[in-house]
Amino acid sequence: MLQGHADSPIEDGWRSTAVLESLDLCLSCKGCKKDCPVNVDMATYKAEFLSHHYAGRLRPMAHYSMGWLPLWAQLASRLPRVVNALSQAPVLAGPGKALAAIAPERQIPQFATQTFQSWYKARGPHGAGSRGDIVLWPDTFSNSFHPHVAQAAVEVLEDAGWRVVVPQDPVCCGLTWISTGQLDIAKKVLRRTVQVLSPYLQAGTLILGLEPSCTAVFRSDAEELFLSDPDVQRLRQQTVTLAEVLTQHTEGWQPPPLARRALIQTHCHQHAVMGFSADLSLMKAMGVDAQVLDSGCCGLAGNFGFEKGHYDVSEACGERALFPALRAADDDDVVLADGFSCRTQIEQGEAGGRQGIHLAELLAAALHGDPAMPGRRPEESYSVRPHTSRSASSLALAVLGVALASGLAGATAMAARLHRRSGGRR
Repeated sequence: MLQGHADSPIEDGWRSTAVLESLDLCLSCKGCKKDCPVNVDMATYKAEFLSHHYAGRLRPMAHYSMGWLPLWAQLASRLPRVVNALSQAPVLAGPGKALAAIAPERQIPQFATQTFQSWYKARGPHGAGSRGDIVLWPDTFSNSFHPHVAQAAVEVLEDAGWRVVVPQDPVCCGLTWISTGQLDIAKKVLRRTVQVLSPYLQAGTLILGLEPSCTAVFRSDAEELFLSDPDVQRLRQQTVTLAEVLTQHTEGWQPPPLARRALIQTHCHQHAVMGFSADLSLMKAMGVDAQVLDSGCCGLAGNFGFEKGHYDVSEACGERALFPALRAADDDDVVLADGFSCRTQIEQGEAGGRQGIHLAELLAAALHGDPAMPGRRPEESYSVRPHTSRSASSLALAVLGVALASGLAGATAMAARLHRRSGGRR
């Protein structure tokens, strides 16, 4: 395609609409990176193609609404209740999703009322930290949407003897820019992140990633974008998953027991880049009956399942194996899904009303002797999700109405003043 062979069906190179259309249904799950016999990484190819295809041109709205999610999350964290109420209000959600090119069938995830970074700054480290420091990476999803996951991880790490360090800068791995092919921005974001982490990297400190897709960026994509950067090499080598920390770097620590059956939706990027053997080893030591679902990608795949036009394919992926398995699951079974996308797909799909929890939450529950209440599903006791009440939605609508009315009144007054200054001329 790039070398312009005379017999090539692609004559317009990076501007090819045929290639763009053929890549539209690529989930960027990275499954092919591991499962394909020749290890073709179509997710990376798609990102590279989109980067060139839209160079110097206006992009699809979804690239701005979802590709720039970390920025919007930072802004939303200032008024999370208002943002949640507006995004969940029926009269506003539809037009808002249409403007952002989000599938109308999707529900916009709610922001946490307090970010994980804010929570940890107020709390600070606990315990002796005899094993030394470990950096807990505050990815956008664990920081702004599901901070309870990171809070559970802190509890587990401190129980295991680690002193947790949480960067307080607005940092990001660049994942959403990579998946939408905005590679120039992704490189700037990654460069800043490496600078923030540089003192820890040069000291040999482990970097713990909780969100599999963000962890995979540090273990794979970052090196591909910066081939000869020594700190990026250190980042790849020192980035670990929670299970890897506890099984490979925490000698002598015994995981708390938990006699539960866990149905596991493995995140695609973890399957492709980090692997899942450490997780299985850890759960075996806990006494968890781990059942890894043969479901492949959950179907949400980051921004893919949220984009307008992809909903049916996204749901079909979930319906192939994941949703039927969860509908058939016992109420006592734990649904384990470390990926934010996977948990979102489970919560919004036809999964029998189940919710996925993170391995960190499973471990924290075991530390507390399994706090699940009789007659309730484990996730109802193990995890707390952001929720917006109807009264909050009504209040937000009222605030929006006042703001719009005030803005209209101000614009009208300004127009009147300008009209008077011009002597009434048209």
